[in-house]
Amino acid sequence: MASNFPRSPKDEIDGLVYFPRMCDKIRLHARGELPTDYHANLGSGMDLWICQFLGVDYQALAKLVSDGASDEEALAWARRNGVERPDHEFAWWSAFMKTRGFRDDLAERLTQRKEESGFNERNDILTFMDYIDADEGR
Repeated sequence: MASNFPRSPKDEIDGLVYFPRMCDKIRLHARGELPTDYHANLGSGMDLWICQFLGVDYQALAKLVSDGASDEEALAWARRNGVERPDHEFAWWSAFMKTRGFRDDLAERLTQRKEESGFNERNDILTFMDYIDADEGR
């Protein structure tokens, strides 16, 4: 089984951060190419948070993406079937997600993950998105 990392969590579509990464994870998993360490968190963590924000069920979205929907098609489906939100809430969401781990309730967990990964001296890792990119070699 080949293993590939999904796109960066910082990647955006239509001003919405993380969504492209979730779609990549779904596609990689469907093809048997997602690293096994990622399997347990499919549909939880940031995947769950973005689905909750959009007001859609992860499993329904995952089926749509696995069946071949592009990121654009999947987001359009989520907007049709989920919670209607004004543009400024998408901006707030992305800003919130980009700073998770920086002086918030997840800061201690981020410090722990950095220690576990040998990134103690990496002062450039300030958020979980920074950590994910560093952990995946970006």
